[in-house]
Amino acid sequence: MTADPAKKPPRHLRASDLRSAALLATQATVAVAAMSEGVHQSVLRTLGAPHGDTPEKTWGLTGLVYQSITGVTQLIGKGMASALTRLEPLLQRMEGEADESPERAAVMAALNGVMGDRLQASGNPLTTPMTLRHAGRVLNPLLPGSAAIDNASGKLLLVIHGLCMNELQWTAQHGGHSVNHADTLAQSLGYTPVYLRYNTGLHVSQNGQALTAQLEALVCHWPVPLTELSVLTHSMGGLVIRSALYAATESGLLWPKHLKNIVFLGTPHHGAPLERAGNWVDVILGSTPYSRPFAKLGQLRSAGVTDLRYGHLLDVDWHGHDRFRRRPDSRQPLPLPDQPACFALAATTAARRSKLADQLVGDGLVPLPSALGQHDDAARQLVFAPGRQHIVYRTNHLQLLSSPEVTRQLLAWLG
Repeated sequence: MTADPAKKPPRHLRASDLRSAALLATQATVAVAAMSEGVHQSVLRTLGAPHGDTPEKTWGLTGLVYQSITGVTQLIGKGMASALTRLEPLLQRMEGEADESPERAAVMAALNGVMGDRLQASGNPLTTPMTLRHAGRVLNPLLPGSAAIDNASGKLLLVIHGLCMNELQWTAQHGGHSVNHADTLAQSLGYTPVYLRYNTGLHVSQNGQALTAQLEALVCHWPVPLTELSVLTHSMGGLVIRSALYAATESGLLWPKHLKNIVFLGTPHHGAPLERAGNWVDVILGSTPYSRPFAKLGQLRSAGVTDLRYGHLLDVDWHGHDRFRRRPDSRQPLPLPDQPACFALAATTAARRSKLADQLVGDGLVPLPSALGQHDDAARQLVFAPGRQHIVYRTNHLQLLSSPEVTRQLLAWLG
């Protein structure tokens, strides 16, 4: 079988990546200069200048140097961005239409997970927009007719990935074979899968609100009468659908009426200890004047990552708070809905359960109690019926995507 000469190979780079890199380099240089000035200030204080008498910025020739570095860097950055913006249309015409390579998609997903909020705030082209996708094609449900899907069934399966990932990574490898739980559910149970791609660096509540609008339009424009909407989520994706369901219910939208099932694979309903460990790094670095400026490195992690400290779902959980300041869990409790049916599938790398392994090991990222919705505070407890929770042993967080045991359990629950 010969390749179609008219079809271009997938692209690892795009024309806009040049401008994106220039913007990132400008931001990085300015940040390093600010960090260096912070260290300089700390040294001045320890040499005898009273804290109250030391200005926020260095002064004299030293201050002029820092100001010059920042000003010149920003000026050059704006000039490069402006020039590359004018050059982009020409480069796009030269490269033509081509699909994005899986490698590029994976890099973009990771970059957005780590600093997607900063990318969006600065208008960087590397920002991942929220899109719904079917068979590799982007759907625009906000435009009537654009959500047309060949051979669509009345059973819609929304598939939502986790932090630093994208929809392509639902296809995983096990024993030399490709595994995709959504494809299996489509072939065995007649679902039509629609995948979500989103910027995981944004707050969970921001993604939840964006999803609920797109999902409402998708349901309204579904090409055949809709008999069922089910949702399959992994990791952060479970928090996003819970947030979206809350927002939709508050707004009186229609799509929750079609919702029959939600399956949570390794969702950190009550947070993940690795983010809390990162928060401790902030505290430790900020404890001495010499290391305090380097606390900014720990604060590069995105709003989406810091939401995983306790499992924030709503605007009220984070709005008005310094997300890098260590504080107790003050989330607004949000129980599971009575409808739809909710299923929790958790993993542990251990061979059997023990209190220590459940809390400290779990699947390597999410402790078992968090994935199962268990909490010491009864108001925060998420009640999954005994028949709607399952634990997979000797399995890590990412292996949930390729585990045959997970596939069998999904077929049993949704069949």
